[in-house]
Amino acid sequence: MTKSTTKTTIGRYDKIDLPEMNLWDIDAKIDTGADGSAIHCHQIEIVRQKGKKLLHFILLDPTHPNFDNNSFYFEDFKQRSIKNSFGDSEKRFVIKTPIVIFGKETPTELSLSYRGNLSFPILLGRKFLYRKFVVDVARSNLSYRRKMKSP
Repeated sequence: MTKSTTKTTIGRYDKIDLPEMNLWDIDAKIDTGADGSAIHCHQIEIVRQKGKKLLHFILLDPTHPNFDNNSFYFEDFKQRSIKNSFGDSEKRFVIKTPIVIFGKETPTELSLSYRGNLSFPILLGRKFLYRKFVVDVARSNLSYRRKMKSP
């Protein structure tokens, strides 16, 4: 017997919130070809503060309309080998942070990547979509539209 699960329809792109980073309505591309999810940032480095190793980065870049030059520090992070869009493996840092989409908060792993030359600063891959969403490529901004209609 299989468990019945209702999946939410998501379009080819949408806007998401990253509450821990105080970022709202950030453009995200839905990518069923990508295994994991990624976020655009720069100045990614390991720093030491009070004897602890921290991952430091700045989200987005000065050309992005939501850029605010805020630095972020994560004590809990990993480094993984991740295949980029060209199929080449590269070492990337990975953080876990909540994403809000369709009014629901979901803890999500995001690899840190320079995506400045791409249209969307966030990429949501299969691990995020699995068992929660079905993708309709003819639609877009379904979560954002629902958010704008709610009181």
